[in-house]
Amino acid sequence: MAKQTAAEQYVDLIARAGVRRLYGVVGDSLNPVVDAVRRHDGVEWIQVRHEEVAAFAAGAEAQLTGRLAACAGSCGPGNLHLINGLYDAHRSMAPVLALAAQIPSSEIGTGYFQETHPDRLFGECSHYSELIANPAQMPRVVQTAIQHAVGRRGVSVVALPGDIAGKHAPEGSAQLAVPLDRPAVRPGDAELARLVELVDAAERVTLFCGRGVAGAHADVMAFAERVKAPVGHALRGKEHIQYDNPYDVGMSGLLGYGAAYEAMHECDLLILLGTDFPYTDFLPRNVRTVQVDNQPERLGRRTRLDLAVWGDVRETLACLTPRVQEKASRRFLESMLQRHARALDGAVSAYTRNVDTHMPVHPEYVASVLDEEAADDAVFTVDTGMCCVWAARYLTPNGRRRMLGSFVHGSMANALPQAIGAQFLDRGRQVVSMSGDGGFSMLMGDFLTLVQYDLPVKVVVFNNSALGMVDLEMMVDGLPSYGTSYPHTDYAAIARAAGARGIRVEQPAEVREALREALRHPGPALVDVVTDPNALSIPPRITSEQLTGFALSAGRTVLNGGVGRMVQLARANLRNIPGI
Repeated sequence: MAKQTAAEQYVDLIARAGVRRLYGVVGDSLNPVVDAVRRHDGVEWIQVRHEEVAAFAAGAEAQLTGRLAACAGSCGPGNLHLINGLYDAHRSMAPVLALAAQIPSSEIGTGYFQETHPDRLFGECSHYSELIANPAQMPRVVQTAIQHAVGRRGVSVVALPGDIAGKHAPEGSAQLAVPLDRPAVRPGDAELARLVELVDAAERVTLFCGRGVAGAHADVMAFAERVKAPVGHALRGKEHIQYDNPYDVGMSGLLGYGAAYEAMHECDLLILLGTDFPYTDFLPRNVRTVQVDNQPERLGRRTRLDLAVWGDVRETLACLTPRVQEKASRRFLESMLQRHARALDGAVSAYTRNVDTHMPVHPEYVASVLDEEAADDAVFTVDTGMCCVWAARYLTPNGRRRMLGSFVHGSMANALPQAIGAQFLDRGRQVVSMSGDGGFSMLMGDFLTLVQYDLPVKVVVFNNSALGMVDLEMMVDGLPSYGTSYPHTDYAAIARAAGARGIRVEQPAEVREALREALRHPGPALVDVVTDPNALSIPPRITSEQLTGFALSAGRTVLNGGVGRMVQLARANLRNIPGI
């Protein structure tokens, strides 16, 4: 066997670790690696327009499969562009290996053209970040990076100077010992015994679920039935627990709806299952609380706990359910279910009834129709901001659909790049990007990537010509909106100019057929819906500070001559008040 260069060995190693695509933008320091990809049968080079998109796309692949995905950036500015997408992947616990090409090794430390130190720069958004300064470090550094990314679920970064990449690596290749199956974490007997005591002593138990309940749906349902517990969820738990759930009381938090907030505050035992829910204002302060998580560093960092349980949700409930006494009374559960139904009827569903003639188009109506028309196994990627609100409240999970977003890192412009990664993973699966016009325009150049590779992603742009969530944040802080509006833009025309199907929607009656046309189209398509910029997201509970902020904002807007704006806001959001 001929000697391999370091670049060839790198590509061979990632292929053996299961990587099938390497997302990136070419550059001279990456040339040896890109050429090695060209000659390798198992890895495809995916040419994007911006390296941030490469990182987001790899992160989406990794989140959907749980397997390693990869991206690359050339030296200096090239790999710096990866950083936002890598932060998102790392905080989403997505196993991603990033290759950060480096300037010639002899020039490091001299202030050379495009010099940076990626092994230092990426330290905060990775479990492992190292420079290969000598080809003799191959393949151990790469193997170690892969093991960190897969084993600890997050990002690893390898910095590789272009001249080192072209040199011969040591002969022979170490066996790639990549952990494929994660071990189950069972809580200790003492914690289980104490948990049984707390559950048996409680009269009103509520479960609040996060992403950690993935794969444990049946176990949560069995436990909820045994203790007659309402089940609420955080946004990242929605896709894993809301479907086929007769105990569902909705979602809590800034995007929340339904009776989850009440169920959490009126119980006498709250059990947090696999959630690192960060919004402490929505957590009760005077309720006994238990947290179950397989990441021990997360236990108790958001709220005071009466018991911290280190274990997988599925393993914990499998041990717990048969040991606790079955509760006879359903009074608390049924009360919360009734309040949840009333809340949905009065607030959430009110956004989508009798809106066929309302102008501008209500974004809630668009999301509701999209939910009805999309495939049962669709992947939705959701931009940060108001699109998260509409997705949280109107997309219906069923155990087959998936929903990705920048739910922890909170980056704008994530939806389109994540849709690229999701669609490359499976060209036959429907992928829908729910994009705000602010987020879409930020990385709009990679719409051309859809056209170049004929990826059948459907982009639905909620075009309110504004940064809607920032508008709301300003109002909560008592400030009038400023710097949040954009000129009206016809994104459908841009899509058509790029060679994709572009559909412009300005009338509510056009929404359903436009979405159907786009979803039927075999290639990339964009639906540009002109939506109401005055649609606001109001949390299930508004604090006195937030209410004061709204009042101050209204007063300042009126003083600045913006009476019409406040009237429009009031009219647009009457549908958010039950009974109106």
